[in-house]
Amino acid sequence: MEEENQKQPKEAGKFIKIKKFTFIMGIFLVIFLTAGITTIALTFGDEKVESLAPDKHAEFEKLYSTYDTIKDNYYEEIDEEKLVDGAINGMIKSLDDPYSAYMDKKEASSFHESISSSFEGIGAEIQEQDGQIMVVSPIKGSPAEKAGVKPNDIILSVDGKSVEGLSSSEAVLKIRGEKGTKVDLSISRAGESEPIKLTIKRDTIPIETVYAEMLDDGVAKIQVTSFSEHTVQELKTALEEMSKKDMKGLVLDLRGNPGGLLDQAIEMASLFIPNGEVVLQVEERSGKKDVYKSENDGELKIPVVVLIDDGSASASEIVAAAVSESADIPLIGVKSFGKGTVQTAQDFEDGSNFKYTAAKWLTPEGNWIHKKGIKPDITVKLPDYASLPYISPDKELKASDSSSEVKAAEEMLKEAGHDPGKIDGFFDEATKNAVTAFQREQKIKETGTIKDDTTVKLMQVIREKILKNDTQVKKAVEVLKKEINK
Repeated sequence: MEEENQKQPKEAGKFIKIKKFTFIMGIFLVIFLTAGITTIALTFGDEKVESLAPDKHAEFEKLYSTYDTIKDNYYEEIDEEKLVDGAINGMIKSLDDPYSAYMDKKEASSFHESISSSFEGIGAEIQEQDGQIMVVSPIKGSPAEKAGVKPNDIILSVDGKSVEGLSSSEAVLKIRGEKGTKVDLSISRAGESEPIKLTIKRDTIPIETVYAEMLDDGVAKIQVTSFSEHTVQELKTALEEMSKKDMKGLVLDLRGNPGGLLDQAIEMASLFIPNGEVVLQVEERSGKKDVYKSENDGELKIPVVVLIDDGSASASEIVAAAVSESADIPLIGVKSFGKGTVQTAQDFEDGSNFKYTAAKWLTPEGNWIHKKGIKPDITVKLPDYASLPYISPDKELKASDSSSEVKAAEEMLKEAGHDPGKIDGFFDEATKNAVTAFQREQKIKETGTIKDDTTVKLMQVIREKILKNDTQVKKAVEVLKKEINK
């Protein structure tokens, strides 16, 4: 019995070992059969694979198929990176949103430069609209501004090549270039029957965004030209400098300001708005709204007015709307551009990125100004001669010529105090006499033709006259003086 009892455990142990071996072999057999079935399915049965592992992005099947077909069968070798870039670009273009764009590595680098440092180019903010490249605003003091580029100008071509259908990022790369080089632009402008030809010399465009000066009777004027990383700090410094000069009132000039960084706009607006008052609302697609309020410990204790025009866009409109609705600061000028959306950018590991419209912003009172603009409290236009087109110094205007440039020159001569006779775009004897008199006055060689130094000086005289007779600034000073003297 004892031996039997001892055997039984031995037999039992042997039985367990046999069962383990059979089980393990069974597992291997299942794995082998599963692998075989999977291989057959992958080789012969696409539909079976799909049913076992449904594609999370089945809607991309056409895209993958197109990519593979082109890669394998196109008659020439293809650039795979370029093909992927094109697919992403096409996807974003289908949004039909001028503020959403894909940027390759070179375009993305240019984009970052324009926000955080100086760059070389002509200095104009542009956007794509309905397949065309439109100027939002030239940067203050830039070659573009000096050449007479205006908000809402449509750039038709760059160096003789059409830019129709390009994204704003693609157009920027064609327009920008090394300092000292020249770029030829063809521009369409409302009211002009023929395209305007401009040759602009590129320069370094510094991202200095705040310019301050003291006017008469304690009124300071501070112009903010864009919203980059250090704009608010620049403004605070300017306010301190003007305060030391006994500033009693402030003209905040946002004319021609195309916008920039949202956080800078919120912080700037807060300088003029009482603590706790709404600066703006940002509304997402779901309808959720984030409300931003002023965190200012003490707004300026002096009267302020804000200047806007059709080149004031985006971030500058945020500031204008905020101070108007939450601080009762009057707006003077003409209706603003009308950009009421917020963009965000996403970077890829290879250095490319894309920006897209993530939300729309609303004024403190919940108004959406997109494509409508902001109407000023007091509408004041600049003199008509402030809109005269640029004349290329390289082009000679002489007797018997007839063109839009001649007409512009005649109007400039008249504003400079020299009567060119009938302003009809025809260079006649009266025009020649006016040119000669202008050259004599300016101590330029009396050729009786308009070219080089004569053209430059003529436009300079008009520019100086515009600055001296800035009707919008004059109105702002008038309003401030009434407040100061109360």
